[in-house]
Amino acid sequence: MSTDKHSAVRHTAGADGPYWQALAEDRLELPRCEGCGRWHWPAVFRCGECGSWTQHWHAVPAEGTIFSWTRSWHAFDGSEGIGVPYVSLIVELPQAGGRRLLGLLEGDAAALRIGARVRGRIAVTEIWGERIPSLRWNLVDGGAA
Repeated sequence: MSTDKHSAVRHTAGADGPYWQALAEDRLELPRCEGCGRWHWPAVFRCGECGSWTQHWHAVPAEGTIFSWTRSWHAFDGSEGIGVPYVSLIVELPQAGGRRLLGLLEGDAAALRIGARVRGRIAVTEIWGERIPSLRWNLVDGGAA
């Protein structure tokens, strides 16, 4: 378990355990099938494409394009630590076979659009009083494609 600036990640037994552990250690990693090379997210124990049980975790740059987004104007139960309004993004990662990850936008949302380029960083988000590692995204070059 991590002892750095992020809280220890308690739930690491599932297929996505290495993802959360890597985030807690300031790294972004995603699984890739050893058999066929397919990237997976959500994480899997077994590749649905070729049937291989061997998935290796690889470092992935936190860079991509906005696939979708939404702005939340009201706090949801447990999200009080985020502050409103906030923008949730789904970001497509081209260097991970187009896998998509969620995160929050940092900075000005004026140039926000589908296809805008973003770069991420690992931050801490407090949910129900627990500090968890999470992705925060910033527009790159004003979001130019």
